[in-house]
Amino acid sequence: MSSSHPPGNRWLILLVVVLAYLPIVIDMTVLHIAVPSLTLSLGASGEQVLWIIDIYPLIMAGLLVPMGTLADRIGSRPMLLTGLLVFVGMSCVAAYAPTAGALIAARAGMAVGAAMALPCTLAIIRRAFESPKERGIALGLWGTVASAGAALGPLVGGALLEHYWWGSVFLINLPVMLLIWPLAYVLVPRDSGSGSGGWKIGQALLLIAGIIASVHALKSGLKPGGPSWVSGVTLLVGVLLLADFVRRQLTSAEPMLDLSLFARPAIRSGLIMALVVSGALAGTELTIAQELQLVLGRTPLQAGLFLLPLMIAAGVGGPLAGYLASLVGLRRVATTALLCSAISLAGLGFSDFREAGLVVIGLLVLLGLALSIGLTASSIAIMGAAPVSKAGAAGALEATGYEMGTGLGITAFGVLLSSVYGAAIHLPGGVPEAVKDQAIRSLSDTLVAAERLDATLAAPLAQAGREAFSAAHGAVLLSAATLLAGLAVVVFLSLGKEEGSEPAAVGH
Repeated sequence: MSSSHPPGNRWLILLVVVLAYLPIVIDMTVLHIAVPSLTLSLGASGEQVLWIIDIYPLIMAGLLVPMGTLADRIGSRPMLLTGLLVFVGMSCVAAYAPTAGALIAARAGMAVGAAMALPCTLAIIRRAFESPKERGIALGLWGTVASAGAALGPLVGGALLEHYWWGSVFLINLPVMLLIWPLAYVLVPRDSGSGSGGWKIGQALLLIAGIIASVHALKSGLKPGGPSWVSGVTLLVGVLLLADFVRRQLTSAEPMLDLSLFARPAIRSGLIMALVVSGALAGTELTIAQELQLVLGRTPLQAGLFLLPLMIAAGVGGPLAGYLASLVGLRRVATTALLCSAISLAGLGFSDFREAGLVVIGLLVLLGLALSIGLTASSIAIMGAAPVSKAGAAGALEATGYEMGTGLGITAFGVLLSSVYGAAIHLPGGVPEAVKDQAIRSLSDTLVAAERLDATLAAPLAQAGREAFSAAHGAVLLSAATLLAGLAVVVFLSLGKEEGSEPAAVGH
């Protein structure tokens, strides 16, 4: 492949590829700051808010593997260019979405474009850099951009919302792509693709349908008022679809995900860590962003700056994890990272953000470092334990785990937050019966309901919602801390059996 482009262009190719990837990863976190603004503008319910945020990673989780396969067949360059066009087109649709439902659909479209482009960025880097040493540097820079994008998301969102409406967080993708797309068209080398191999889109759609049905059932069934027969049937359908997906993976000659890799304890532990840690990072950031703006009245930019220590530390922790794992062993690094994450979340659960000082900043830094080290440790565990012949399958499993963990983490935090919130809120007297059902679902619903009342009732209802959210916020962070502490024990026990293979794993 090196003959298809001058060797000196590879660093320019890398620059274009990572810049094309940057808006995709920024959009994973940019909405966390915009949630309060779009909630009130669109009159979105708490459940709709969760869908607006997590439809993006959930759709991506199901499509990454088949889109990567399709790129191998038709070529990474045309797939990348098409994916970027779909992404920016749906970003423009999202910016002007008139309703919450339209915004959810547009976010799903953005996820399709992102899933088309993301695997191509790695494939292009793999072909452009033939030297293992240079390729390692290039992939490290790609990973740094991923972390930096996640860190920039809240800050970009906050800065835009200081001056513009919530749709600007999507519209910013247009000028970026107007610059990047022509450069990608000119610089990325042509590749014809293999034109062979099966395309697993049917299996992917089965996975997506199962996930969405199950998540929808959990969101609707666990809200105040209890589950209905509809949520029960939806959950059953979702579980049956997921069971059918697993059956197909175990019996198909060309499975989308190689589930035989789960036979290795390190891979099982690594995937569980990827799911839980990525979910904890996304859920914590979203919860704190809502607390800062809806409860404490911070501006979007102030909320973004508040979260900056967490995200900067998350960007630093990744490269540090490989060094630490080679120094003291993966088992110790992974276990310590999870325990530190649990301690940080517990500390934040007991903290008062009204008087956030150095202790809160320190807890955010520790949480960012620990969670990112945990994510990198999960990658080392998965890729180190996978046979060389199945490295691609293991990488696909890992990427799917990260995206699915983000989506499911937001769902889990949101559902638990809503459940605790409904029990904690004390509605003031005089609130009409027609409003009560909506007001106890979530803080978003309470504030939307308050706008329909006169000032004498609206103010006390909004205040009751803010007090309930603060109580629920603390309970959710403490629950997440308990989960991570339990996971630390599981990882310590399961990785003990493979400790002898750690140096080799890190060396990869």
